[in-house]
Amino acid sequence: MTDQDNAPLRPWREIKRRKSRKIMVGKVPVGGDAPISVQSMTNTPTTDIKATIEQIKKLEEVGVDIVRCSCPDEESSKALKEIVRAVSVPIIADIHFHYKRGIEAAEAGAACLRINPGNIGSEERVAEIVRAAKDHGCSMRIGVNAGSLESELLEKYGEPCPEAMVESALNHAKILEDHDFRDFKISVKASDVLLALESYRGLAKACDYPLHVGVTEAGGLRTGTVKSAMGMGILLGEGIGDTIRVSLSAAVEEEVAVGFEILKSLGLRSRGVTIISCPTCARKGYDVVGTVEALEQRLSHIRAPVTVSILGCIVNGPGEASHTDIGVTGGGKNTQQIYIGGQPDHRFKDGDLIEHIAELVEKRAAEMEEEKS
Repeated sequence: MTDQDNAPLRPWREIKRRKSRKIMVGKVPVGGDAPISVQSMTNTPTTDIKATIEQIKKLEEVGVDIVRCSCPDEESSKALKEIVRAVSVPIIADIHFHYKRGIEAAEAGAACLRINPGNIGSEERVAEIVRAAKDHGCSMRIGVNAGSLESELLEKYGEPCPEAMVESALNHAKILEDHDFRDFKISVKASDVLLALESYRGLAKACDYPLHVGVTEAGGLRTGTVKSAMGMGILLGEGIGDTIRVSLSAAVEEEVAVGFEILKSLGLRSRGVTIISCPTCARKGYDVVGTVEALEQRLSHIRAPVTVSILGCIVNGPGEASHTDIGVTGGGKNTQQIYIGGQPDHRFKDGDLIEHIAELVEKRAAEMEEEKS
């Protein structure tokens, strides 16, 4: 990761992150003082090596830090060898039901093995995966899910609940610890936001392992974004969470975009363009909605933390522009006032406003990258 955390400007802006130990997922640090990483997962058949590599490269383009691939069969786990070689981000192997897939994935070069203790089998089988992880330098994730808790815990508690989720996680953490393995992170995901919140809060108090935070099976783009922002945003605001994945029934690139927006909104990451825009009213001097929609697509390739304000009129426009790198307000008579560095710079009329703003943003992004080097 090349971007830096935003330095807190005022005491009330500072989120005090929970103290956790640090592990490595390939080249990406997770936990401790490392930036909160953004993950996604491929939805192509892992055996379709070409398609999977292409999808991972698309995720790399939008800034993903870590990518997970499902390994439901031997052919999939062995396909990781070629996939890992072709991409630059660490690959996590997603293992369910059969412990041998974890061993094969470790041998194929996976940076991390994700196992769901509720369906992986006996302690002996987990122990074999641990040995493979040690032998091949893999970290691991204990992935507890409300939908696949162990039968004995469901019998004990009657239903998925925070206590059952935390107990499952700690039971399996102990198995790894008993085999002298501590390079792991933990998740306790649920599709119910409140269940996820209380489960993560309980786990955060009970251990110092890094936590992978998410609301699982959140839904489509709109519903899933809202649920994820509510659940993950609350936890992150409380300092809980070291790596995140937004689970959407949508294009995988959207998961990464939403993940970064959640982190940026809390000042926890500063990667890419942040657009501040108004909902518009009768005072607007140009098509604000269309401009924002076009710029979100046009500027998605930029990684520098450029801030842009797109406001329809002079009520709040000048004030917002004074705090952003590039600003635009409606200036009347089909003319827009352009701000650079918080100050009025020039008026724009009779041209392609979207392209003009994009060029200004790209110029500022290039300046920022040069200042870093």
